[in-house]
Amino acid sequence: MADLGLELCDTGLQAAFRTAGELTPWHPEGAPGPLGWMGLAFQDGRKCSFGRPAEDAWFVHPRHVCHNFLHRLGREASALSLEGRTLSFSQLAYFFLRDYYERLVSAAGAPEKIVLAVPGAYLKDSATEDEKIGLLLGMARELELPLASVIDLACAAVCDPRLEYFDRTLPTVLVDVHLHGAEITLLRHEERFVREDYACLPQAGYTELLRRATTAMGNRFLRHTTFDILEDGHIEQAFYRQTKEFLLSGAAEFHYQINTGSHAYELSVTNEQLTADTAAFVQSLVQGTRALLQKSTGRAEPCTVALTDRAGLLPGVTARFRAAGFTRLLRLPAGAAAAGAACIATGRTVPADLADVPVESVSPVTVIMPPRPATLSVRLIKSGRSAATRPPTHAICQGFGEALDGLTVFTLGTGPAPADLVLPEEFTTVGDECGIRLELKNGQWWLLDQAPDAEALAVIEAGDRLALRYGSAETEILFAWCPAATGFRRARA
Repeated sequence: MADLGLELCDTGLQAAFRTAGELTPWHPEGAPGPLGWMGLAFQDGRKCSFGRPAEDAWFVHPRHVCHNFLHRLGREASALSLEGRTLSFSQLAYFFLRDYYERLVSAAGAPEKIVLAVPGAYLKDSATEDEKIGLLLGMARELELPLASVIDLACAAVCDPRLEYFDRTLPTVLVDVHLHGAEITLLRHEERFVREDYACLPQAGYTELLRRATTAMGNRFLRHTTFDILEDGHIEQAFYRQTKEFLLSGAAEFHYQINTGSHAYELSVTNEQLTADTAAFVQSLVQGTRALLQKSTGRAEPCTVALTDRAGLLPGVTARFRAAGFTRLLRLPAGAAAAGAACIATGRTVPADLADVPVESVSPVTVIMPPRPATLSVRLIKSGRSAATRPPTHAICQGFGEALDGLTVFTLGTGPAPADLVLPEEFTTVGDECGIRLELKNGQWWLLDQAPDAEALAVIEAGDRLALRYGSAETEILFAWCPAATGFRRARA
């Protein structure tokens, strides 16, 4: 039988099976991806539906949809009722889990053991932990779940065996986005990862993000077509679905289309517009990360910022963190906490009494994969300019440039051997492998192969970029043509 990891996140509940060392993610049919099975409940007067079916009714019947029962897990009454009885948040959470688990068992079979990864907010203090974990254990008893452990979601995520190499000796800040807030968790490696600090940004959730993006795109649609998407709930629902599709796709351009039977309305938008609409939201995550580090350590020490698949979907999020000085960025695989929880389940036993189920805020050292040797990746990104380009006169890295004029060979490196352009300190562990060379031949700069025979690989022109990656360290070299360096002066009007 398989071990199961469950990632309890209202942005999208995710699951992963582990059988004989093989990891298999699982999603309900028709609901793949990080935003596939949201923590939503819809009550139509006769019965409740959850996940994707409830999401399809979100804008059509907004008063009959509850989207905060996992966020506010407790005995407090929700706005939904069934057969004349008001349903509490904990009852909705129970029905939601029962619906999901029945689908899972029907499709993939019953697991032998389950480890449940829960939001950091459930473990923020002892009173909250007693209430929320107690309710979850009660649900596990009713559903007869073979529960082996409950673990903090961030601690489970860094146990995902699919993770690429990153420096585990540095503090790791995990950034995650739920429906009603973002969670930022500081993990420090002391033989194993320990949750050292935690912060929640209550207004930085996907409910707010999707509302902002849908409203901004709806206003553009109105200006362009003179058609108001708020005219009908079904139309607003269709427009929301397209906004979410645009967000998930990461496409450079997206085409909205609304058909009313008598008319077809269309609008083309760009990823730059979506990025601008959500810029303040993304910036709040950067500020929250900086504030947590400042509060916990009192200084801006080097760290790795790990983005969950949900956080990584945000437009421009990587560029925002880099611009703020966070150069060590790690994108977690989809369902990282579910995969990590499934690995943790291996070797665990199911206690006879649910009261003995451990609640953990550390990552078991036995399942954290050892660092894999990193390799240097060098990728040339052409500028794509159609006009004639010139050979570059300068190479620029993180705002500092070095001149190429007067040289026939130009090197990029980290030392101790002298290099014409010194790379950031994150590349100091690369060693001799980082001896990247350019050579001037017949008036053109060529990128050379790093092999001993040093064959020419490609021409370097002004506007081109060289993307370097070594483990979690990344940087770009911009090649520019500067008129002052060539004696050229542009005539002034």
